Amino acid sequence: MAAGVSNPVRILVVDDDPGDVLMIEEALEESAINKQIDVVGDGQEAMEFLRGEGRHPGAERPDMILLDLNMPRMDGRQVLSQVKGDDDLRTIPIVVLTTSSADTDILSSYSLQANAYVTKPIGLDDFTDVVRRIDEFFGRVVVLPRQR
Repeated sequence: MAAGVSNPVRILVVDDDPGDVLMIEEALEESAINKQIDVVGDGQEAMEFLRGEGRHPGAERPDMILLDLNMPRMDGRQVLSQVKGDDDLRTIPIVVLTTSSADTDILSSYSLQANAYVTKPIGLDDFTDVVRRIDEFFGRVVVLPRQR
């Protein structure tokens, strides 16, 4: 979405850690970029949201996804695989935002077509800064695909 366009950037946050979700929401809400934030707590709920099923009938398609890897029921790797394997969903940019800095997780995420991989910093200020940079990049710099 280019600057000056009135439609909000729709961000789906997929993370099971309430503390991380709160920090992500606060960092995103502090920017001047017009956005709508939706949050789900695991990969299974993310897929329900993306398909407008289960607890999320009629959910609006996000413009981007912030995805944690390690979650119960369905982890981020499975979400990546399903989203990027789905003709209707694959164009949604996915930023993996996770605590893991393991080479295997980084490689597997990019192999599953993640658009970016970011390791969650430990400190609050650093964490907030990272989320703001993601928000700035995807909210102002890149052109996001819009569903017709």
